[in-house]
Parts: sequence; structure tokens; C-alpha cells
Amino acid sequence: MTEEASTEAEANVARLHEILDLRRLDFTAASSESDFFIGHSQYKPDGRVYGGQVLAQCVVAAAATLPEDRLIHSLHGYFLRAGDVSEPIEFGVERLRDGRSFSARRVHAYQKGAPILSLIASFQDEQPGLEHSEEMPTGLPAPEDCPEVLDLIGDDDSPVTTEWLAKRPFEIRPVETSLHAPQTTAAASREQHSWIRTSAPFGDDPVLNAAALAYASDFNLLEPVLLHHDLTWRTPGLRVASLDHAMWWHRRVRVDEWMLYVQESPASQGGRGLGYGRIFSQDGTLLATVAQEGMVRVKESR
Repeated sequence: MTEEASTEAEANVARLHEILDLRRLDFTAASSESDFFIGHSQYKPDGRVYGGQVLAQCVVAAAATLPEDRLIHSLHGYFLRAGDVSEPIEFGVERLRDGRSFSARRVHAYQKGAPILSLIASFQDEQPGLEHSEEMPTGLPAPEDCPEVLDLIGDDDSPVTTEWLAKRPFEIRPVETSLHAPQTTAAASREQHSWIRTSAPFGDDPVLNAAALAYASDFNLLEPVLLHHDLTWRTPGLRVASLDHAMWWHRRVRVDEWMLYVQESPASQGGRGLGYGRIFSQDGTLLATVAQEGMVRVKESR
């Protein structure tokens, strides 16, 4: 990595830290929400807030109402409206329950007085218990042997795409090709694999690492739907939008270490497609499981 590229990578990761640094608001409202925070958005060329960013900010907001050693283990959220990157986002947290081992929080992310995301998250004290997990796929090339996604795209005809990818704080190295890249043949497999990690050191705060993994979990999770139908991001008339997102953390994570993101699609119907993902550490430990349904439509040209 050149010195210029290294500096840009560090700036992108620093920006992720900035957007996860929410400011607490000191006011009360006539609602069930008791804690309020405000945050800002990462720049995105199309002006729409990246869904993974809001998921990550909701994780931070909810965690701020809990003891440090009670960590998130699951979330279930619905994307309700497109967000505007030029507007601040307010987060209202409702303290649903605090038990001896588990806590539940509901978080709403608001812009202009309307919710753009509604989410429930559950937190747990770390405890011993039964353990088993799915095994990581074998026979895949190491991350160092896979090209960065921007190298696969090359001279893309969409500056919006390349600018957005260049500013993401994660390095993404697809094992197969990217659906952003020029592609004329159908994919050999409907399962997709990518190595991911932050593009610069991130730190060891467990809350921020969990939040950053939520941020990254929204990367291309609907691409396997496209693979099943021989579509790419360049397909004329393609319209894709996330509808909901669920995530389960199985272990503490370090997002500045290589992780393998395995993605597939069990089903699509009714203009909707389901993406399913598993995230492994490089040593094969299953770190998290993710699912997302999205609107996937191809508008016919007239």
C-alpha cells in the first residue's frame, strides 16, 4: 500500500469512529424512549444514508444505556425510509427490560421527525454454556491472494460506485469476482465469499467492534440474490433496497483482523430476495450470522 493510500485508509477508519461517536441529548420527550442521542452520516455520493451505518449507530446508542460488560448478541431491525446524509440522525432508546443476564432495548433512528429505522437489540453478560458452530469453508485462497474490490472494477463507468467504494472504511477482497465489475459469464457458484477487515487499525473496544461488524454486515448481502438470476449491479432497470436486517454475534470480534464473509440466498419471490451470511475469523471461528431481506426488482425498459 502506498503512503497516500495508507493515509486515505486511516482517514476512512477515523471517519467510522467519528460517526459512531454519538452525542447524548439532554432532554425528555412524551414517549416511552428515555435516552436520546444524535449522530451524523458518512458521505455517500447518492445522498442516501448507508443502512449499515445506522445499524451500527443504533448498536452504540443502545449499548450506552448498559454496563460495559453486557454486550450485544442479536438485533432485528426494519429500514422504514431512506435517510439523507446531509441531515443529522436522532436516536431514541427505550429500555424494555433489564434482567439478571439479559437486557433488551428498542431503538428508533429519526430524521425530520420520522423514523428511518426501527430496531430491537438484546444484550447479555458473557457466560459459559454449550458450544458448537458451523465450520468455515475450506480450500479458499488467503486474503493476500485475492484482489481488492476496486482493482476488480478497474475503470468503472460509474464514478458514484467507485467513489463510494473508495471511501468505505473496510478493505474488501472478493474470492470470486465482484458484481460491480464488467462480467459476461454466469457465476460458477451461487455462494459468495469475501475477505473483509477495516483498512487501518481500529482499536479493541468491544462495543465499537460489534457496531463496526454490523456496519460491514450490510455490504452486498443481497448480491447472492442477483447471482441466482445472472444479474449484476450494471443490469439495466435493477432496483434494490434493504427492507430488514437481523444479526447474531456469537463471539467478541476484532474488525481490523481478516474475516471471511460467506453469503448465499435461500429464496426470492414477490419482488423480494433473502440474503444469508456467516462471518468467520481467519482461524475458522464463527463470529456472527446475518440475514437480510430486500426489494429486488428489474424494471422493464419501454
